[in-house]
Amino acid sequence: MELITFKIILVVTLFAVSLGVAAYSTWGERKVAAILQDRIGPNRAGPFGLLQPLADGGKLFFKEGFVPQGADRFLFYIGPALTMFISLITGAVIPWGKSLNIGGNSFDIQVANIDVGVLYLIAMVSIGVYGMMIGGWASNNKYSLIGAIRASSQMISYELAMGLSLLSIILMAGSLDLHFITSSQGAGKIWGFIPADGMNWNIFYQPLAFIIFFVAAMAETNRAPFDLPECESELVNGYMTEYSSMNFGQYMFGEYVNMFISNALIATLFFGGFNYPGINWVSENWGENIAGTLSIFAMLAKVVFGILVFMWIRWTIPRFRYDQLMHLGWKTLIPLALVNLIITAAVIVFFAH
Repeated sequence: MELITFKIILVVTLFAVSLGVAAYSTWGERKVAAILQDRIGPNRAGPFGLLQPLADGGKLFFKEGFVPQGADRFLFYIGPALTMFISLITGAVIPWGKSLNIGGNSFDIQVANIDVGVLYLIAMVSIGVYGMMIGGWASNNKYSLIGAIRASSQMISYELAMGLSLLSIILMAGSLDLHFITSSQGAGKIWGFIPADGMNWNIFYQPLAFIIFFVAAMAETNRAPFDLPECESELVNGYMTEYSSMNFGQYMFGEYVNMFISNALIATLFFGGFNYPGINWVSENWGENIAGTLSIFAMLAKVVFGILVFMWIRWTIPRFRYDQLMHLGWKTLIPLALVNLIITAAVIVFFAH
């Protein structure tokens, strides 16, 4: 019963945090853009503009929800709802912290610790394509449909490079369990001789896989310079052209939740997840709960830093042409991921013997 109660609290907390991060990512995006462009950014709604996300959310709720003539009403509503739903449930398998001891029982800070967590994430990312495709198709707008086709082809292309880069991490860890992959980065020695309490991260062993995964993650979340599905100069607003009110809001929030979850996954796979320097010492000397609480803050700090890097890149690098986008995915990232996978397998077999 205690486990069920803990999981329910964790689900509600994760849901609230995901929506909160998505809402304030819009504020952070404007502030980062303002800093890079020598502007002030939001400063009217509340101190430092901190109430701006609430004002934006209220505006979206009260705007008229318009459905185009000839649109498929059922699919028109299903598209954004599916995008938002998939974005939220992907965080269920990510370990957000080490563990907490409650009433003498130790609980992992993870909603669902399944053996095939990596496969679950890849499956959810694949389903997310349908939210965009359905929205573009149901809008009865040729520009929306073209934007949806561009979005689906882009996401499918970069899923391949992302999956191949993931295989290198899976080969090293010998498991598809995200909690096991994270825990394996918390002990041992870097390159076999540098002591690393909580710092034996995969980024030191798989820098190329990290670069490939990072670029693919930006493409999967449709972030600039990979925001071709929403390219305003060519497609008005892509697959979201006919959406208004909270239907549009679900697409927008889905993108920011995707960015949050993508950076959580990057932190989990390459930067030790909830591990931090001295985590094992803290657990032994200060107790499981203090170590677990600090691990949550360490995980969130890595995620926030990743989100800031995503924003920095968006407001620094100009948008690619579509042919450049596809060439990067098919002719550069996929071959590099295959080469990295072969080298990783060869090194593992060599040292195994």
